[in-house]
Amino acid sequence: MKVIILGAGQVGASVAEGLVSEENDITIVDFDGVRLAQLQDRLDLRTVVGDAATPSVLRQAGAEDADMLIAVTQSDQANLVACKLAHGVFNVPTRIARLRSQDFLDDPTLLDTEHFAVDFAMCPEQVITDYIRRLIEFPEALQVLSFARGRVSLVAVRAYEGGLMVGKQIMEMREHLPPETDARIAAIFRGNQPVFPDGETVIEAGDEVFLLAASEHIRTVLRQLRRMMRRVERLMIAGGGNIGLRLAKSLEKNYEIKLIEGRKERAELLAGTLDDTLVLLGDATDEDLLEQENIAEMDLFLAVTNDDEDNIMAGSLAKRLGCPRVVALINRRAYAEMIEGGPIDIGISPAQVSIGTLLAYVRQGDVAEVHSLRRGAAEALEIVAHGDRKTSKVVGRRIDDIEWPNGVTVAALVRNFDQPVIVGQTDDWTAITRYGEVVIAHHDTVIEAEDHVIVFCTRKKLVRKVERLFQVGFHFL
Repeated sequence: MKVIILGAGQVGASVAEGLVSEENDITIVDFDGVRLAQLQDRLDLRTVVGDAATPSVLRQAGAEDADMLIAVTQSDQANLVACKLAHGVFNVPTRIARLRSQDFLDDPTLLDTEHFAVDFAMCPEQVITDYIRRLIEFPEALQVLSFARGRVSLVAVRAYEGGLMVGKQIMEMREHLPPETDARIAAIFRGNQPVFPDGETVIEAGDEVFLLAASEHIRTVLRQLRRMMRRVERLMIAGGGNIGLRLAKSLEKNYEIKLIEGRKERAELLAGTLDDTLVLLGDATDEDLLEQENIAEMDLFLAVTNDDEDNIMAGSLAKRLGCPRVVALINRRAYAEMIEGGPIDIGISPAQVSIGTLLAYVRQGDVAEVHSLRRGAAEALEIVAHGDRKTSKVVGRRIDDIEWPNGVTVAALVRNFDQPVIVGQTDDWTAITRYGEVVIAHHDTVIEAEDHVIVFCTRKKLVRKVERLFQVGFHFL
């Protein structure tokens, strides 16, 4: 597939890296020639220096025969104009735009073919906000992801010395779970090396363990297998930009929030926009300010400014002053790998978090969900099985009869999305209904047509091989 990417920032570079590895023909456009040169040295792609929202530059980038245009520059206006030109002038079949302004996202008619002609709009700030909200709900987790319209949850946790499963084989996990609850350890990372899990694998202290279960069971699984942390009730946010504002607005009804913003005009705007959040004008790296605002009594400190160094400094200071858990946005991958596990409990790469939504749309077809794991080193896919035993390499076959690439784990299936399943009840005895049957995968599980199969790839380069396995052909037998 021939793809043009407009914008070589964190998101654009991450998208390029993900698509180049899948044998696509990539051209990336940006004003910054130095940044493009660095990308070209590292990746097999073409570069064009220039204004992405002009016909001449799009033509130079190959828009006349491109299959897809992905506009992820820092400017909503440039992204929209580029999509309009791609549709009206060059007839590019698929157009994707990164949009920050809620005005465009709230009115879908603005994005139809009569106006800006955007097939798919992504808002990284909202994706990151949702991601952090899930971490707040599971404070003991390193990562929380959902699949199959929320029916399945995948949670990464750190195994700790003295933990229930540490020093034991995975097959013993079943003994610690209620009879009606099933779960799967989809992957283990020991240091930076993946450990392919089977029943005899022994979990060690310090392992990063990826647990998967039906969403209604995930808390039970975590409660049985890991020491639970104190529920988050009070949190402090450093940075009142787009992400800080979205976070505070979405959380303030249920949590006690203090938000620190260094720009007076922005702080005044935040104070007028937020209803139940205490907005503080100041510097989040100011020790006196943090102590004055009782940082030691906070359950969580979130550093979400646009500056990596400020986030690292503020987070490190908050931890030293007594805050038990610190999460920081870190754009530079080298920084994230360096600081995580020290004073910063979780370093979040905005580009890696937001790229999954875009990649799922780019791949389309059989791929329903994509999540980037461990700062892009691994991926989890939700991929739909089509065909029958004659036309598919996976449908109608037991999992242990399929030739999976080494490093791939099938963790779960979700089938019969049209069938309601009662998964619990509310305090007033109202039934909680979800759709789809969750089947935790075992060696003898048979994949059926239209199953949503959740696959864990310990190395990113395995993704393309998995996608090929699920392709429907003629008479594989």
